[in-house]
Amino acid sequence: MDFEYSPRVQALHRKVTQFMDRYVVPAMPEWSREVAAGNPHPALMEDLKTLAREEGLWNLFLPGLQSDEPGQALTNLEYAPLAETMGRVAWASEIFNCSAPDTGNMEILHLFATPAQRQAWLMPLLEGSIRSCFAMTEPDVASSDATNIQTVIRRDGDDYVINGRKWFISGAAHPMCRFAIVMGVTDPDGETHRRQSMVIVPMDTPGLKVERNIPVMHHTSPEGHCEIVLREVRVPVSNLIAEEGAGFAIAQARLGPGRIHHCMRSIGQCELALQLMCERAAERKTFGRYLHQHANVAEWIARSRIEIDQARLLVLKTAWMIDRVGAKGAAKEIAMIKALIPGVHTAVCDRAMQVFGAMGLSPDTPLAALWTFGRVLRIADGPDEVHMRTVARQEVKAALTRRGETMPFLATPAR
Repeated sequence: MDFEYSPRVQALHRKVTQFMDRYVVPAMPEWSREVAAGNPHPALMEDLKTLAREEGLWNLFLPGLQSDEPGQALTNLEYAPLAETMGRVAWASEIFNCSAPDTGNMEILHLFATPAQRQAWLMPLLEGSIRSCFAMTEPDVASSDATNIQTVIRRDGDDYVINGRKWFISGAAHPMCRFAIVMGVTDPDGETHRRQSMVIVPMDTPGLKVERNIPVMHHTSPEGHCEIVLREVRVPVSNLIAEEGAGFAIAQARLGPGRIHHCMRSIGQCELALQLMCERAAERKTFGRYLHQHANVAEWIARSRIEIDQARLLVLKTAWMIDRVGAKGAAKEIAMIKALIPGVHTAVCDRAMQVFGAMGLSPDTPLAALWTFGRVLRIADGPDEVHMRTVARQEVKAALTRRGETMPFLATPAR
């Protein structure tokens, strides 16, 4: 394993960093003012997206699609430092057309869509002219196991009719969100992992209603974590992705890369929290000493650096494995980073907030918002416990194999 970045990636990283420093950071006050005034998509976003595209900083997340030039595709390992830098500002990834849930939906459409679906939905996403959402999680079932999904997708002639309720659907409140990829049951009597399918549903389809944008930890995202109701929603059969019964497999293909992207961005936010903690500790005095001269604060700083670097190395290893053996072959490593990173994220932010005192709890620093994202990440894309279970099962399976035994059957967690 060689995690040294190539000259090309170092150059791209410099460009992304300079772009963030030159354009994004100065725009943060205006973005906050416009969002506070009720505009979920400030006009400056489109201006910044135009600039990013002109500088070649566009669709960097998706190997093979971000450049028309052969050999220019970035691997997951090469994308990691770029995602980390983008992640330092929560809304910056959209500027580079690298934000969730669009990234996962573009991967789905790239891998599984028909030519007509790609033309209608993938190309506008790649161009950044529309946004999208992914509707899987439901309020009435434990959606960490996707086999529990209850939304019904019923065939009726040349149409599918969809009935169900989804919630915590990220991006559904974005004014540019034009479609949802909806997961539901097409064959309730089928084999457990072949009951579900995915269908493209335009957001303006009659019967689809965004009920509310659910606040998370009393924070309301301008893009939304929405509750959506689908009542007799009718779409053409041609909107089916891949085939009936492929929904579960598609979800697994989508979630692996999505989880590593979340972790990459999370590490960028950890770095920002540590940077702020160190600056505060170097300028603030209590009882005649700078904060960093107090043993407990010095330990918080050291522990944060150690944890961040350990986490980054595991993420880089996981990215390297995905590049070599695919998301399925790196399933344990993906589960490991998804279980590890949110805990590191919240711990580092919590220490930074403590160093700032009351200010750290206020909007005067980004720390409370950063902590909130880390706490959300302990549940988003599968709770910690599911990923820990995945890692434990693989470890026990390996131990039993060494003993010449087989593992008793247990239902495999979906997420």
